[in-house]
Amino acid sequence: MPDAPSGLTRVERLLPLLERLAGTRLRLRQASEATPQGSARLEPIPETEGVWLEIANGAGPGVAQELAEIVGAVLAAERDAAQVAAELSERYEEIDLIYTISEILGHTIRLDEAADRILREVSTVVGARRATLLVHDAEQQMLRIVAARGMDVQDVEPIEVDDACSVAARVFREMRIVSYDPTDPTAPNPGCPEGRNYRGQAFLSVPVLYAAPGARGKPIGVINLTDRVGGDAFTAGDRKLVAAIANQIGAAIENARLVARDLGQQRVLRELELARDLQLKLLPSPGVLGSRVDVAARCRQAESVGGDFYNLLNLRADRIGVMIGDVTSHGFSAALIMALVMAASGIHAESAETPTEVLHRLEESLADELASTEMFLTVFYAVVDPKGGRITFANAGHPHAFLVSTRTGEAVRLEATRPPLGLATEPGADAVRTWARRE
Repeated sequence: MPDAPSGLTRVERLLPLLERLAGTRLRLRQASEATPQGSARLEPIPETEGVWLEIANGAGPGVAQELAEIVGAVLAAERDAAQVAAELSERYEEIDLIYTISEILGHTIRLDEAADRILREVSTVVGARRATLLVHDAEQQMLRIVAARGMDVQDVEPIEVDDACSVAARVFREMRIVSYDPTDPTAPNPGCPEGRNYRGQAFLSVPVLYAAPGARGKPIGVINLTDRVGGDAFTAGDRKLVAAIANQIGAAIENARLVARDLGQQRVLRELELARDLQLKLLPSPGVLGSRVDVAARCRQAESVGGDFYNLLNLRADRIGVMIGDVTSHGFSAALIMALVMAASGIHAESAETPTEVLHRLEESLADELASTEMFLTVFYAVVDPKGGRITFANAGHPHAFLVSTRTGEAVRLEATRPPLGLATEPGADAVRTWARRE
């Protein structure tokens, strides 16, 4: 007797009813057992190869044919039901796979944490022993592996996008599915005639696409599946399923990139805030001069970090040094030059005799940094002598230096005495103005 999955078991349960209706004994036989016993009659069952209905004495040809047709109809219905059940089972596996991958991607921010599990789930459903997930590196124009099954990730070299021999590169460029059926002798080799090829194993290569709302899809990776269980080619259903999953992965990759970029921007903003706080702490408090002068200072930079600065210095003979400057450009490079100026100015102000000499020594100290960064700075430096009632200054092209009269409130610009530091080496000369502290 044929096995139960063929559907004959239910037919056998039907045979006693048919025997009572026909008034004769009935049995099912396979072709290898198709030898009637005694005067029994064997009638082939329609549309069921290799199965016969044995009918005992007493049934004519017409009755035997009708009985065989009834049994054949029941067997056909059983086969159809089994096929539908198998298809439903396959669809359930596919739906369950898509749901599982949605759950994985929904609970994972980093794609590399989910890629291995995704490949394992996909490979299991479509029956692939080997699989890889490649993601596009836009800067290097390479396809880099992020997950693999059936091989070591370290053994897989990146693939150039314009590689003419790589099936994955071709799938990425053309944004279409490429598969190979090893059972078809007429199937073309999708790779190069020499070197890499896929003959002897079924494979499926599917582009990973992402399409923003209202925009055309763009390729961002490739899924490769090969070494299929049973050696058969991947079915049309497999291709549709993997394509649907690839779209999910494409959205996840793009979301992961956006999250990484946002986290990177947040990290940069935090670093800029820290750098700004550190830079502001380099600026001296007006309190460093004590009660000898009245000082107010405020620094507002155009960006979080930049090259604007001031310095207040206690000098010999109760004199006071005041420096104001601005490094060209903004950002970390300007902030670095500014920090160097703050450190060097205090040293040179103590040892130099005149403001012009201070700026000259400062330029020599910063020559290499200014040349390597292609930057320059404007600096105003004045020595205030309260007892002598005068200000001696040197101005390296800084436009925002003024002397305000304590009597009339008139503001007089203190002109440049030399070019900005880093543009020219002309030292210039000091300039002197009278100054009286407001009573």
